[in-house]
Amino acid sequence: MSEPMLKVKGLEAWYGESHVLHGVDIEIAEGEVVTLLGRNGAGKTSTLRAIMGLIGRRTGSIRFEGTELIDLRPDLIARTGIGYCPEERGIFASLDVTENLMLPPTLRPGGLSIAEIHTLFPNLKERARSPGTKLSGGEQQMLAIGRILRTGAKLLLLDEPSEGLAPVIVQQIGRTIRELKTRGFTVLLVEQNFRFAQTVADRHYVMEHGRVMDMVPNAELGASLDRLNEYLSV
Repeated sequence: MSEPMLKVKGLEAWYGESHVLHGVDIEIAEGEVVTLLGRNGAGKTSTLRAIMGLIGRRTGSIRFEGTELIDLRPDLIARTGIGYCPEERGIFASLDVTENLMLPPTLRPGGLSIAEIHTLFPNLKERARSPGTKLSGGEQQMLAIGRILRTGAKLLLLDEPSEGLAPVIVQQIGRTIRELKTRGFTVLLVEQNFRFAQTVADRHYVMEHGRVMDMVPNAELGASLDRLNEYLSV
């Protein structure tokens, strides 16, 4: 069996004196879409931030394509081929859509061109000269994802991409994630909405209190509602 693209083993993390991750184990194969499911405060976002090196104190192992990341700075982690799209999206209000897209550098070969991003997100082409302040929440999410696709990242860390969006936009984001999978991208997705997660993911890790409590293949998600109710209170 081939080595996973991302292998997280025994990951512990702290914000100051607060111990937020407790031995997290996650594996993701190349080309998979995997979700982290759980209630607020379960440790999902902290797991993404720890993988990206945005939490200062970490122990354990984070291996990406065989390279150990646990002691690397965030900028060096990005250069290995990991892109992070935070929940707050980080759109620069004073820049228009094209300027926002052009802002991050191309870190590796394989980044999508502006034309390819426009094909994925036609709204961004239509709003190319609109400032960040004039974009809807859905358009901001599209822009945030498009921006990391330019960098050459192969593994995308997406934090709550469906949060606060209208159902029709959530469907569009879902289509985009499935299209990225067909293009060979690998996605680790934080979600609370397991119904949305079910439409895009291959597998789901369920988190609670900074620990991975369960792993559910997508084909078994519908039959696992009692387990999900226990962890998610859905």
